[in-house]
Amino acid sequence: MAATPQNPASAPRRKVSRHRGEGQWAMGHFTPLNGNEQFKKDDDGLNVRTRIETIYSKRGFDSIDPNDLRGRMRWWGLYTQRKPGIDGGKTAILEPEELDDKYFMLRVRIDGGRLTTQQLRVIGEISQEFARGSADVTDRQNIQLHWIRIEDVPEIWQRLEAVGLSTTEACGDTPRVVIGSPVAGIAEDEIIDGSWAIDEINKRYIGSKEFSNLPRKFKSAISGSPLLDVVHEINDIAFVGVEHPEHGPGFDLWVGGGLSTNPKIGVRLGAWVPLAEVPDVWAGVIGIFRDYGYRRLRTRARLKFLVADWGAEKFRQILEDEYLERKLVDGPAPAEPLSRWRDHVGVHRQQDGNFYVGFAPRVGRVDGATLAKIADLAEAHGSGRVRTTVEQKMIVLDVTEDQVESLVEALEALDLTARPSTFRRGTMACTGIEYCKLAIVETKQRGSTLIDELERRLPEFDEPLTININGCPNACARIQVADIGLKGQLVLNDAGEQVEGFQVHLGGALGLEAGFGRKVRGLKVTSEELPDYVERVLRRFQAEREDGERFAAWASRASEEALS
Repeated sequence: MAATPQNPASAPRRKVSRHRGEGQWAMGHFTPLNGNEQFKKDDDGLNVRTRIETIYSKRGFDSIDPNDLRGRMRWWGLYTQRKPGIDGGKTAILEPEELDDKYFMLRVRIDGGRLTTQQLRVIGEISQEFARGSADVTDRQNIQLHWIRIEDVPEIWQRLEAVGLSTTEACGDTPRVVIGSPVAGIAEDEIIDGSWAIDEINKRYIGSKEFSNLPRKFKSAISGSPLLDVVHEINDIAFVGVEHPEHGPGFDLWVGGGLSTNPKIGVRLGAWVPLAEVPDVWAGVIGIFRDYGYRRLRTRARLKFLVADWGAEKFRQILEDEYLERKLVDGPAPAEPLSRWRDHVGVHRQQDGNFYVGFAPRVGRVDGATLAKIADLAEAHGSGRVRTTVEQKMIVLDVTEDQVESLVEALEALDLTARPSTFRRGTMACTGIEYCKLAIVETKQRGSTLIDELERRLPEFDEPLTININGCPNACARIQVADIGLKGQLVLNDAGEQVEGFQVHLGGALGLEAGFGRKVRGLKVTSEELPDYVERVLRRFQAEREDGERFAAWASRASEEALS
């Protein structure tokens, strides 16, 4: 458990420097405060729930204090969504109040991607009743709803919490959802089941003021799958299943990963952590972030910057000496995954002899009615459990062998295929300009159209491939680690007109060969030209690749002409 302070008032006064430093509490640097640090100091974000329930939901949107509206309400999963009709060229120009619609995105927190059919049905019903049917499965296993009115939020919370769901700390400068293997405790090839640790972290720390004021968001991942299925390399903290030669199954500890405009691959601390110690080690790492994290500038307030400055050796020493007060056991690195697909799509045997069926919505876009139908289908085929994945996919668990084909066909009728093409399986997209105030271009429909075009033009293409589409530079859709990453921006078309388009990033990857690929100077494509461009590059890849060569490897050595 962390041994250092949870707020400046209780921080130990080691040696207060007159230099402003980086806003690290543990170094005695409490000022100057940026706007975000000031509103967090004025009132903990968790406290806003009472005002939402007693004031804002009764008096309406216009009664909401600005620091609550664009700040503290995130602690309860609420973001204002983009006002319709504002084009991408105005994203960075308009003031927040000009971009804000009077509706909210609400993020339902789904730790480990674990849902009962009852919970999924309730989300679907809430979507239909309060969110105009909207629902997106995110690449962090959550489900996001849109068009939420502040007047309806207390009722939505009541319905979610009645079935064990929550929006607590789904956003904000907090410990966000703990992602986990969606087949934890299920898969035949699992090294270790991390579900207990996810539950324990939630029970001890989520919604607690011990970690409700962090420098910025804190992303966590825990998985014992040999497929390395939780993108551990780009989380603030990750526990990766490994087999210790002396101590047996446990977790390899990684810290300091993250993307956005300054991407960094996480680093191994070389420490093996048994399941029983995962919550304490998690608390130690997040405690370091709370106390030593950089708070002066928001652009440097993620854990990855502290890890980069300290290095793995110092970080581990501080963790052991100041927070755990004991040494960690040295341990091995994870083995190379046997498959390049890590999304669990398809039909797979479980430990108990039943099967799980993973299927692919289009770029994570579903709707409330479809979520309810998925719950109905799962129950009709003997299942009471579903899962979300970090690839915007979903899984039905516990299907008997004689029910598998019937379920696959029923899902197919909903356009939820368990046997997707490479393009349906490998394309993901962020929220985009439809709802997001940071976005510059449209993404969801663009991704869906691209899938259709590529399936028509390249029907035989079956090489694993990821195409990630992002509406702005912030990399919510992980563009830097995709085979083809597309960063939304305004570009000039052949007529010299400014239109929606993308900067192209090629050859990124996760896994034990993780890297950020390459950007070809000046390589941009309009949204309309996107299918032509991707088809052209993939045909060149097919013509030039060596035997068994992955797209990312080819892209790293190909000429700029071949990539343009």
